[in-house]
Amino acid sequence: MVTGASGFIGSRLSLRLDGMGAEVHAVSRNPVHRQASGLSERAIWHAADLRDRETAEALLQKINPDVVFHLAGEVDGAREAGLVLPTLESNLLSTVNLLNHAAALPGVRVILCGSSEEPRPANEQSPPPSPYAMAKWAATGYAQMFSRLWGVPVTVLRPTMVYGPGQRDARKLVPYLALSLLRGEEPRLTSGSKRADWVYVDDVVDALVLAGGTDRAAGQVLDVGTGVLTSVRETVELLFRISGTSLRPRFGVVADRPLDMAQTADVGPAAEVLGWRAVVGLEEGLRRTLAWYAERR
Repeated sequence: MVTGASGFIGSRLSLRLDGMGAEVHAVSRNPVHRQASGLSERAIWHAADLRDRETAEALLQKINPDVVFHLAGEVDGAREAGLVLPTLESNLLSTVNLLNHAAALPGVRVILCGSSEEPRPANEQSPPPSPYAMAKWAATGYAQMFSRLWGVPVTVLRPTMVYGPGQRDARKLVPYLALSLLRGEEPRLTSGSKRADWVYVDDVVDALVLAGGTDRAAGQVLDVGTGVLTSVRETVELLFRISGTSLRPRFGVVADRPLDMAQTADVGPAAEVLGWRAVVGLEEGLRRTLAWYAERR
């Protein structure tokens, strides 16, 4: 069972699992056309809003999955008060609903997608800088409670800055840059001083699949990233070099986001528990991503 199966990471994960021969139950709040999803006839789509407790319970009982990959949520890192309730409901309430009902299903394994902006050793326990990160941190706390008290085999993976083919949210940096280049527009950017740990989407999918297939990951909270920090400015300039464009990025015309800090992954635990390490470097990943956008102009 993959929630958020029509989203960026969820759609890539669903395709991977489908290709492995798994019976995929793809869950989305919005109905999705099978042809557009690329999934085989084996995959089963469910339109469901997991913020509703009874809906979540009925869906889990109907599917009775071996593994739940919970990727659905409100993905918006803006520092706006108006996001407090949407992120709480979509990222925390839906997670608690799933955990609560999964606890009644013997043997079901739950894999959650956390946030690298949660307090953790790799960022010196820095407090959550956004409503989204706060909701994700709370969800991780509930996951650990369900694991300790009721033995639910739940794993939290915290990806860093995920990018790659299939990312359609133009508010995110890489899609915004790619679409600007294809339109012949010079992107308007911040100073570019923020440093990020960029991790390719298919590497993240690898980590999710591994976590779903081993008992060793139960009760674990693991970072998923490369351990390498690259500034936004360096990333933008690399993408522009790859594209061969004569356009130039316009740095400094958009204000930097408050409370931004470098978010890198502690790669050791995921390597030890899952045998996982990122394999796609930033330059190669950006080449693949830019080619994907160019093919779908």
